[in-house]
Amino acid sequence: MKGLKYILTGILFGIVMSKSEAISWYRIQEMFRFQGFHMYGIIGTAVILGVTAVWLIKKYNLRDFQGNPILFKPKEKSVPRYLIGGIIFGLGWALVGACPGPLFVNIGHGFWPILIAIVGAVAGTFLYGLVRSRLPH
Repeated sequence: MKGLKYILTGILFGIVMSKSEAISWYRIQEMFRFQGFHMYGIIGTAVILGVTAVWLIKKYNLRDFQGNPILFKPKEKSVPRYLIGGIIFGLGWALVGACPGPLFVNIGHGFWPILIAIVGAVAGTFLYGLVRSRLPH
């Protein structure tokens, strides 16, 4: 039962996504049409929590569960790759009406047509793995 903590974390994630309505196609379309603040509030809260967690990890030199130090390596700054990647991700999110995490939560809710998006996401990830070495990083 080594994977139990991952299963329980996934269940908790699904409950939070469902209760916050972050899996709702209507909420996502509302966000992309700039007609509602709901999703921006969720995303903003996640950003604030992430920044706070990283700050606490760095300030107190926290370690992972095995006692190893948690390190943050500086990334190469490259605006074009972030813009291109963000545009591709955003277009997929807007067209499908869900980002990758909620895709699986929607399956749990019985929205079977979302399997088409999951197959597309897996195929895109596989294709990226095939051409990754030829892409500028």
